[in-house]
Amino acid sequence: MPDPSRPTGPRIIAVANQKGGVGKTTTTINLGAALAEIGKRVLIVDLDPQGNASTGLGIDVDDREFTTYELLLEDIDLGQVIQPTKSENLVIIPATVDLSSADIELISNEKRSSLLHDALRQTAMDRYDLDYVLIDCPPSLNLLTVNAMVAAHSVLVPLQSEFFALEGLSQLMLTIREVRQSANPNLRIEGVVLTMFDARNNLSGQVEKDARDNLGDLVFQTLIPRNVRLSEAPSYSMSVLDYDPQSRGADAYRALARELMKNNAPVAA
Repeated sequence: MPDPSRPTGPRIIAVANQKGGVGKTTTTINLGAALAEIGKRVLIVDLDPQGNASTGLGIDVDDREFTTYELLLEDIDLGQVIQPTKSENLVIIPATVDLSSADIELISNEKRSSLLHDALRQTAMDRYDLDYVLIDCPPSLNLLTVNAMVAAHSVLVPLQSEFFALEGLSQLMLTIREVRQSANPNLRIEGVVLTMFDARNNLSGQVEKDARDNLGDLVFQTLIPRNVRLSEAPSYSMSVLDYDPQSRGADAYRALARELMKNNAPVAA
């Protein structure tokens, strides 16, 4: 018998913020690794032409024959694009710089906003028995990001704990609202996670206060610290949980994974 408490198919979360350098890829990789460590089956979709999530999880460029580009534009089978990573329970659809031209090529396609939605709902998904899909979005509100939002159940927003952090968030919220109105009425905001948080810095504390005052319960209780191990891990093509399991960065993403799961737990009747 299927578990009635489990949603049909995996929970799909777009990790998005049009500002660069806020920790989107770091959050995607390490939240995915933390969920996998708990025993959840996780797919990361690298939707950023820079391909940093792919590199950060050890997928060599020469091994990216089929990528998110082919998945979107060539109607390829999921089995050809999903690759294992070094982490148990964690798989990835990699990206290459080819994806940078996808925006232009998508414009003429009448299904341009829903291609990722359809690709992630192929019957081939069933064989992976996934619990979560995390989509690493590019640092812009382009057609790729819109595809992620149309495909997703929710949007997770990493927010850097620095001056002007909340600037630009209104544009992201507007895009989410437009996607709700046009293509995905059930899209919700999973939450805002404060990244690069430095408890010794008064500015970080002020950003946290501003975020909680403005966004309330949308802000996760978990704070992701500014941590050298988080910065080092990608250069070794590892998540921080594999690179330094005892680090503050690893513990923070474990806490975020637990909070995310608690927020999505079914409510008892």
